[in-house]
Amino acid sequence: MAARQPFTDMDTADEAVRATCDDATTCKRFATSKGYWKDPYIQYFVRSVGERKAPEINRGYYARVQGVNHLLDAFIKKAECDCQIINLGAGLDTTFWRLKDQNLLPRKIFEVDFPTVVARKIHNIKTKPPLSKPIIETHSTDSLLLDAHSLDSDRYCIIGSDLRDISNLDEKLKKFQLNPELPTLLLSECVLVYMTPSQSSSLAHWAAETFHTAMFINYEQVNMTDRFGQVMIENLQRRQCTLAGAEACQSLDSQKERFLRTGWDHADALDMMTVYSMLPQDDVARIERLEFLDEKELLQQLLQHYSICWATKDKLSLGLSQLAF
Repeated sequence: MAARQPFTDMDTADEAVRATCDDATTCKRFATSKGYWKDPYIQYFVRSVGERKAPEINRGYYARVQGVNHLLDAFIKKAECDCQIINLGAGLDTTFWRLKDQNLLPRKIFEVDFPTVVARKIHNIKTKPPLSKPIIETHSTDSLLLDAHSLDSDRYCIIGSDLRDISNLDEKLKKFQLNPELPTLLLSECVLVYMTPSQSSSLAHWAAETFHTAMFINYEQVNMTDRFGQVMIENLQRRQCTLAGAEACQSLDSQKERFLRTGWDHADALDMMTVYSMLPQDDVARIERLEFLDEKELLQQLLQHYSICWATKDKLSLGLSQLAF
């Protein structure tokens, strides 16, 4: 019998990163239960609403979800749904079901995450008809591929893979009919920050090399060199969660540089305080009435330490560089 491999620091770090998937889903579940935005599917991934989250956390997640969805939906509309999405480190994301309900489903959505996260998601889909029915409805044949670590249907595919292993990622995506000729949106939310700068640059470079017409949306930390940023890093380190990619999170410029240096033609970045101020203000006013916020400064600091960066290349001249807030 083969000797068991020793448990390494890398395993501990990866386990801590996998736990962030639960954090995000639990926070989204709580915020939707309070009415910040509607997501009728998240309840099938997190049963209980859980303990109360602070109002600034709820508003932060609101800004994240609305900001990312704004760009994602704008891309799909530009491509008239004739496109594909690759959600890198997707966790328990519910975008497939939202887009299907809104008649905005692209040709195919691919999700990639650690095999253990994928196995949990697939188990939930298999055992919850409100999740499995829409997948079956958008699939043309009787049989769809479903095993412990992958799901493949006509319009939705979930793959277990490590994003640091580009050749394995590329091979698996192509095996499940990824089409490099289609306009492609790549999405990562608090994912690249857990990879070293060279690993995330390799991923950005692979994407720029593979797709001639594409957009990469990256949501994660920014301004990490000030005191507030240092405290955020220390808090995560206490949970064995090392921000291996913090160097690229120094500023909005360093966020853009990662893409401009790896083959993308155009890049923009905004901190989430700016994004929050540019969201539809009638809806912002609605959510601000949901809960009293005692410390407005804390919300401001929090939002100033997260950003959305988006990069484009546009051989098909869809007008992707015009996509903004």
